[in-house]
Amino acid sequence: MSKIHISNYVSYKEVVRSHTATRLGIDNIPNESELENIKILCNKVFDPLRRWVLGPVKINSLYRSEALNTAIGGSKSSQHLANNGAAMDIDDNYGHATNLEMFDYIRENLEFDQLIAEFPIDGKPQWIHVSYKEGENRGNIYIAVKENGKTRYKHYSDNKDLLYG
Repeated sequence: MSKIHISNYVSYKEVVRSHTATRLGIDNIPNESELENIKILCNKVFDPLRRWVLGPVKINSLYRSEALNTAIGGSKSSQHLANNGAAMDIDDNYGHATNLEMFDYIRENLEFDQLIAEFPIDGKPQWIHVSYKEGENRGNIYIAVKENGKTRYKHYSDNKDLLYG
């Protein structure tokens, strides 16, 4: 199965990798339809970002099977399930571009369904969530914050100060 071509910069192994799935013995293999959505996301968003960054970008999470999504407490409508578009969480783990720089690049240059700057500290997102839905991208931009222990999604246009001061 690992010979499946996803994109120029994303391997099949990165698509299905999950420490939680491994630990809990959960099958995390996408079907053909889910795989197609993942390939579109990777080719339309990740690969152009990776070329701009000029170096590796860490994929923290990409595909989640229903069982894995349930195990981690994910939303039942999560695009990580890849049945309604697809989503990935990425991180500047290699020092080629900051998470905020990657967020801004995606926001200003690429088509996407959702873009979320996750839990910024001093204006620095801890990671970036981005999704793509072929032909139906909404271009929604949010900033995820914790308020009273709950995750809240704030509209980017009204809360830019959370990122830029």
